Amino acid sequence: MADRKYGEPAPKTTNTVSGADWYGRKLSREQYQSTLFVDLDFTEGNNIGAIFNECTFRRTRFNASTHHSAAFLNCTFVSCNFFDSRFTECKAVGSMFDGCQFDHIQVIDGDWAFVGLPGADLRRAAFLRTRLREADLTGARCQGSSLRDVDLSGAWLHSADLSGADLRGSDLSAIEPETVNLKGAIITIDQTIVIAEALGLDVRVD
Repeated sequence: MADRKYGEPAPKTTNTVSGADWYGRKLSREQYQSTLFVDLDFTEGNNIGAIFNECTFRRTRFNASTHHSAAFLNCTFVSCNFFDSRFTECKAVGSMFDGCQFDHIQVIDGDWAFVGLPGADLRRAAFLRTRLREADLTGARCQGSSLRDVDLSGAWLHSADLSGADLRGSDLSAIEPETVNLKGAIITIDQTIVIAEALGLDVRVD
């Protein structure tokens, strides 16, 4: 299992839900604490305002599920599938993702600060107006992904591949160009100045 930032252990769980069929289920402001979910099927589920605190999800299927104003706080996701899922105004602060699939996931107006996504395949993921401050994106594969108006300040981006990614409007202050692949990435004029300064260039108006 991938390590959390600074080697912090995953929160311990105190109860287990195994093999539950939540296909198409609607959650409304339910709360779960320190729960281990194993082989949960939440395909096409609808989650409004539910709170999962320090829970662990193993092999959970979130396919085509929608989440609004929900929170997954300091949770752990192992081998989960988020195909075509949508998270709007959701929090995933401090959560860790290991070996998960993110094809066509959409994260909009979220707070995903301090999340762990080392080595994650985000090539078909889209993040819009989302806070990824101090997220661990070490070695993440983001070729061609959409990271629009995202707060990446303080993010760990060593060996991340952002080639061809749409980064317009995002905070790129944490990028070290010599350790990140930016070939073909889409940025604005203002962002070129940030990258130039990161390369040690002396940018002047005239």
